[in-house]
Amino acid sequence: MDVLYFAWLRERIGVGSEHVETAAATVRDLVAELRGREERYAVAFSDLRTVRVALDQELADFDAPLAGVREVAFFPPMTGG
Repeated sequence: MDVLYFAWLRERIGVGSEHVETAAATVRDLVAELRGREERYAVAFSDLRTVRVALDQELADFDAPLAGVREVAFFPPMTGG
């Protein structure tokens, strides 16, 4: 699946997107796999309260299943104005 990173997540991880082969069942499982890769992922995902996720461009939560998902996007919370 394609994984996209936006704003400060992209800056901390060092890439805007990547293709990830995963056996993760949920978003939370995927984040755990990513954290285990390298320190830069662990830092970026150290506080999930500051991260939002979208699956195939639909907002989701971290317990959402990944079955059939083609794109996961991680980004900080948005503010209006």
